[in-house]
Amino acid sequence: MNIIGINGSHRKGKNTAALLNAVLGEAAALGATTELLELSDYNIKLCLSCNKCLGRAQCSITDDDMAIIGEKMLAADGIVLGSPVYWSNVTTLMKNLMDRSRYMHMTQNMLAGKVGAAVTNAGLRNGGQEAALRIMEYFLTAQGLLVVDARAQNAPIVSAGVAGSLLADFKDGKVVWRKSVEEDEATMLAARQLGRNMVELIKSLSSK
Repeated sequence: MNIIGINGSHRKGKNTAALLNAVLGEAAALGATTELLELSDYNIKLCLSCNKCLGRAQCSITDDDMAIIGEKMLAADGIVLGSPVYWSNVTTLMKNLMDRSRYMHMTQNMLAGKVGAAVTNAGLRNGGQEAALRIMEYFLTAQGLLVVDARAQNAPIVSAGVAGSLLADFKDGKVVWRKSVEEDEATMLAARQLGRNMVELIKSLSSK
């Protein structure tokens, strides 16, 4: 079982990476092989809108790192996307990955049947997290993945997804900021549950 996390943050190894690592760490503890991909480490050019992928499952751009990411996505049983919130949306790095993965979708859904999930975080408590999650989850669904949520079975719902916030409180007219999303206990619990849910669904699908 192979699960990869793809981090769309421009800040390598920071809050979004912490959420993804919580998901992957839980999956690894249950036997999965995991890998975190930092998009900031890769050279992925912008889509040219040449439309050549309308007729073949191949991108016309071959002199960048998209093929490396694409092969890792194809080899994975599960894919979890992560992006901080930029104006109630994903980052340019994540959006560019989505655009460049068009060749995996237009003639056939090459990622169909895999398990997908998404995590996000923002500075504010209500900073557009749900919008960013829906964008990533819609992308995964359109690519044919089966998207899981972070709810524990037979347990009260804690959140609508893995959506962290650095805003801890507001006291005496001042904002109290968390130093890291890892201090957001509910979100970290949800991230670990998401990892468990991904493993459970992958195992269920493989047994059919």
